[in-house]
Amino acid sequence: MASQKATRIALFSLATPPMRAFHLTWMAFFVCFFAWFACAPLMPVIKGEFGLSLAQVANINIAAVAITILVRLIVGPLCDRYGPRKTYTGLLLLGAIPVLGVAASQSYESFLFFRLGIGAVGASFVITQYHTSVMFAPRVVGTANAAAAGWGNAGGGAAQALMPLLLGAVLMLGVSESLGWRVALLVPGVLMLVMAALYWRYTQDCPEGNYSDLRAAGVAIEGGKKGGWDSFKAASANYRVWLLFVTYGACFGIEIFIHNIAAVYYVDHFGLSLKSAGLAAGSFGLLALFARALGGWLSDKLALRGNLNSRVTLLFMLMIGEGVGLLWFAKVDSVTYAVIAMLVFGLFTHMACGATYALVPFIDSRALGGVAGIIGAGGNVGAVAAGFLMKGTGDIRQTLTILSALVVISALCAIAVRFTREAAEPNMAAA
Repeated sequence: MASQKATRIALFSLATPPMRAFHLTWMAFFVCFFAWFACAPLMPVIKGEFGLSLAQVANINIAAVAITILVRLIVGPLCDRYGPRKTYTGLLLLGAIPVLGVAASQSYESFLFFRLGIGAVGASFVITQYHTSVMFAPRVVGTANAAAAGWGNAGGGAAQALMPLLLGAVLMLGVSESLGWRVALLVPGVLMLVMAALYWRYTQDCPEGNYSDLRAAGVAIEGGKKGGWDSFKAASANYRVWLLFVTYGACFGIEIFIHNIAAVYYVDHFGLSLKSAGLAAGSFGLLALFARALGGWLSDKLALRGNLNSRVTLLFMLMIGEGVGLLWFAKVDSVTYAVIAMLVFGLFTHMACGATYALVPFIDSRALGGVAGIIGAGGNVGAVAAGFLMKGTGDIRQTLTILSALVVISALCAIAVRFTREAAEPNMAAA
């Protein structure tokens, strides 16, 4: 099966199954992340309408990422069992329901409920990483994973920048602000339904075809012999999976946390307008357009010159840079320096995310779905923990300071992933 995987990324081609999967999976991921974070830049408006306290805002932020932990754990093994095509299509269709429902919220409680449901679409990341992992060969899989994740992840940054502008356009039509943010939030829900149809029509599970057809023909599936629970059990028994669970919580978890609080932070601490705060916050997410891919690309290049441990060392260094940069962001008092600091630590954060998933395909190819799902869930555990930390401190700046120290400490988990020479070299020979 590995022999039919793509050995290069033909970026401007849709002629092969791997490249169709590559482009459609990052597009689906982009739409899901746009929907996931569409509420965040509008929170200053929603906060005023419902009279929310900081604790209630924290609850909403926690809800937005909490259920994703469970769904990410589930969708990885589901990919092994049913294939990424069916799993992604189902997630897009079901996820559109709370995305559309949040626009109908009339109270804090109903908004919290739908925000919890929206969190499920964050599991799209795991399917994206799974699909590119089974489509691309070891020599380029890190770049493919990171590029698809990065471009899709930019949906979060696009939401930060575009949702306030979309709200402004709706208000210019004479719609009230109370109705305007609801109309704006309908857009990502509709986009998810369109994407579901495209994904079902134009992708397949792996280079050879769909899992159901292959199994019917007696062909073994590399991602998991039986899929489902067997994949999860195999992955959960691997200690490296849990080390990367922690490191991903410290990079992607921080990324999600910043997405959720950045606009409010810039409004409350620096007095920016909603549109200016959205653009500032959006610049952080838009780094994913190239920074994740850069992390995966560097991981691939270093591994070709060395071995799997070169990927591990890179991840360790990136996380140290993230922690130091986050501390800088927490301490600056000028909005100009705050944006610069956010972009610097954001660069390290996104690159660390890319470097993490450049390692994932090499942990256990027989349980790829379980590995991708558990590590992906780690990102949301980190975000939930950060949300509870902010709720406990009652202060965003203090929360950021504490998180910077925790990121540096978690870098030790990255270096502990190191492989023995015997384990590292055969993987690189396959590249």
